[in-house]
Amino acid sequence: MNEDRAKGKAKDIAGRVERQVGEWTGDTEAQVKGAAKQAEGKVQNAWGKAKDAVKKSEDKPNADDRGDDVEDEESIERRRAS
Repeated sequence: MNEDRAKGKAKDIAGRVERQVGEWTGDTEAQVKGAAKQAEGKVQNAWGKAKDAVKKSEDKPNADDRGDDVEDEESIERRRAS
């Protein structure tokens, strides 16, 4: 989990709390501010998840890099002979 995900989750939770308090007290402005903060947190959390996914895919070697998808002529001949 990277910093964006942690901060995004914290904003999401804080926004939820602020929105809920606004609903309980009838404070429309607090509800709107809370909902906005919650949305900001969700976006930041999603950005962090995307960054994590890119990093994870960069860490994992591709089949092309390993050469697993390319079969040499000797291997083909052995397979044909069996």
